[in-house]
Amino acid sequence: MHPLIECVPNFSEGRDLARIDALESAIAGVPGTVILDRTSDRDHHRSVITFAGDPQPVVEAALRAVSLAAQLIDLNHHRGVHPRLGALDVLPFVPLAGATLEDCVALAHRAGHRIWNELGIPVYFYEAAALRPDRLQLEHVRRGQFEGLREAVLLDETKQPDLGGPVLHPTAGAVIVGARKVLIAYNIDLATPDIEVAKQIARKIRASNGGFPAVKALGLALPSRNQVQVSMNLTDFEQTPVHVVYDEVSRLAQRYGIEIAGSELIGLLPRKAVELAFAHYLKLPRFRSGDVIEQRMEIGRSRTDV
Repeated sequence: MHPLIECVPNFSEGRDLARIDALESAIAGVPGTVILDRTSDRDHHRSVITFAGDPQPVVEAALRAVSLAAQLIDLNHHRGVHPRLGALDVLPFVPLAGATLEDCVALAHRAGHRIWNELGIPVYFYEAAALRPDRLQLEHVRRGQFEGLREAVLLDETKQPDLGGPVLHPTAGAVIVGARKVLIAYNIDLATPDIEVAKQIARKIRASNGGFPAVKALGLALPSRNQVQVSMNLTDFEQTPVHVVYDEVSRLAQRYGIEIAGSELIGLLPRKAVELAFAHYLKLPRFRSGDVIEQRMEIGRSRTDV
């Protein structure tokens, strides 16, 4: 069985549909890759395209995406509420069927060297692919963003890229390449324009402030909706499931007399996360995946194929 790799590039473009279409086409044009999902947000000014395939096609598609993003996106003219360092900002490789995290570390390093050697864009490595302990966390690598880091790399060697540089690319910044397990990117919108409420809630739930384990959270403004958002990454949904975070954000918002306006999923999530929430809200402690008709049919087909 060939190892299956997921790749989830985050682009600093969420408003120009033609550019986003072009980026998706560049990825889809590599034989052996399949587009799984695409999500864009105007306020974040960011798009996430999820694709998967065998290792070599995935790396090739990632390189094409970095190259085109550098041609289309100039960070000097980019303004959004989401932090960013690069035109293609974050490039994680994720193990799926038949693949290991170690496989993805090797792919991340291979892709990173090609990005610098072939495209001339500096690279930082993060999470399992990090070369330094202070770059395990994405937020530590990206602190200061494009505007801050392009100055900091000239004065502080500890801020310089792992590959290339030391100066950042003048328009495309740098690419943060990593290897990680599946995470869930999940945002909850609050029916208020008060950014301090979102920031306070984010501070209370994120792991770094003593909140839930494996939860990263930011409070962000959504000007186009006149609302604010608690934007989250759940890096281990079995430690802290989606429904646990939703309930706590709802409880904290109610303290301020504020309702949840809605929530959104960025990219995809594992089936088990849905099943955990379903069993929780319907109070089904003995629920199992096999209780789903389609799952039972898949099991039956796999037994027939043996």
